[in-house]
Amino acid sequence: MRERRRLQLLPARSLVPNAVTVLALCAGMTSIKFALAGRWEMAAGAIIIAGIFDMLDGRVARMMKGASRFGAELDSLSDVISFGVAPAVLVYLWTLSRLGGIGWVLALGFAVCCALRLARFNVMSELEETPSKNFTGVPAPMAAGLALWPFALSVQFGTDFFRNPALVAPYMALLSFLMVSRLPTLSLKKIRVKGDYVLPMLVAVGLFAASLSVWTWGTVSIVCFLYALSIPLTVVMNRRGAALTPVADAEGEGEDAAVYSDDTDEPRRPLH
Repeated sequence: MRERRRLQLLPARSLVPNAVTVLALCAGMTSIKFALAGRWEMAAGAIIIAGIFDMLDGRVARMMKGASRFGAELDSLSDVISFGVAPAVLVYLWTLSRLGGIGWVLALGFAVCCALRLARFNVMSELEETPSKNFTGVPAPMAAGLALWPFALSVQFGTDFFRNPALVAPYMALLSFLMVSRLPTLSLKKIRVKGDYVLPMLVAVGLFAASLSVWTWGTVSIVCFLYALSIPLTVVMNRRGAALTPVADAEGEGEDAAVYSDDTDEPRRPLH
């Protein structure tokens, strides 16, 4: 009976999505290998590939109905390596190492904040009865992409200005803070595309893939810029939405009514 229960922990249909997650983990580890060899573009490219695999594994799991607790835990462990450790090692070896111990502290801080952000996300996912329309803090894959932004700009413009550790150090500290912050950030999971716009969206995806393959670092820079711009816009829109949302009256609506705070759209259980 116990052996049968162990086998049920990992259904066969979850093999493919978990394999995609393992590929993301392998891409993250490969990025570290390239960074240690000083092959910066290959290292950054491996992190981008890990991000693509990370976008696919969850969708494949839902499509194949192969979602499992094992897969969720594996995904988080993979994300820590691919989007926490790998970018930290890359940026440290590329520029922060010039700062000595301070640079290493910043690299460690980025990796630690990534792990904390993922742990908080897992806990919130289990406790929330109604998922929020926004993420809390910058997601780990996007934080890894933003960590590559100075490198992408350096390659794109052919200058070492963006490699200056005095510029990159506060930037990495800011990214670490944004990962563990309570700021609402953009989530594309809740966006639904109407039938009339499916074909144009597919064309846009194809053009984006072509741009990424031909003009890689320019495309990465544009994506990072647009996402960075979305952070303050999402905060403003979230606060306006919270200001317009009526606070539930516990006496009029019953004790099980959800009470919304002014700074977040996540439901809180009323205090008894």
